[in-house]
Amino acid sequence: MVETTEMAPEGAGRGEPRRIRSFVRREGRMTDGQREALEQLSPRYALDMLEGPIDFALAFGREAPVSIEIGFGNGEALLSRAEARPHIDHVGIEVHRPGVGRLMMNAHERELGNVRVMSRDAVEILRDQVLENALDEIIVEFPDPWHKKRHHKRRLIQSEFVQLAVSRLKAGGLLRLATDWENYAQQMLEALSAAPQLVNLSEDGGYIERPASRPVTRFEARGTRLGHAVFDLAFRKKGMGIE
Repeated sequence: MVETTEMAPEGAGRGEPRRIRSFVRREGRMTDGQREALEQLSPRYALDMLEGPIDFALAFGREAPVSIEIGFGNGEALLSRAEARPHIDHVGIEVHRPGVGRLMMNAHERELGNVRVMSRDAVEILRDQVLENALDEIIVEFPDPWHKKRHHKRRLIQSEFVQLAVSRLKAGGLLRLATDWENYAQQMLEALSAAPQLVNLSEDGGYIERPASRPVTRFEARGTRLGHAVFDLAFRKKGMGIE
């Protein structure tokens, strides 16, 4: 998944605090099909033009559980989930524009009406455009591990983000994560376990087996060939929720 970093001002005024973003937008090489999808399909699939809190029922034209996936890359896993779970509405957040174009192109070809996309800072979207207790699921799979120790502060999954994510989940909502970096997995486990509103779905309080809802992507297959173990985590906000 694409997550590099930049230093960005918290506000526009002089002397205001600066915070670390977990990404910087990288356009990369874009095919004609991806560019055409961004130009022609954004009115159908993109929610970026919306201001203020998002009414997901209005955005999708129905009342349904909502799952947000942060950093969907090329959209392979998100599309698989959307096809397998048509009763759930899926919102993907990704700053890599070619991946956004590819997702919209494939969603259009497969006639998936339960997919929408956003191409901005996921933290800002959750903070400013998602109401508390609005989501049934948040998925973060293979975020940038920032493997150098001095860069660990740039990792997305830290206590501040966990608190924000938990506040946006409904009672019973699920927080699903995966990484192939062991020390990041340990950091994830510690951050999620420290949240009193969350319950670890692992029987031994650690990691879970790969859920059926998470397909093995090319990214994961490449890591496996390189000898990387994959660590899956699943935590539920106390209450009842979707499966």
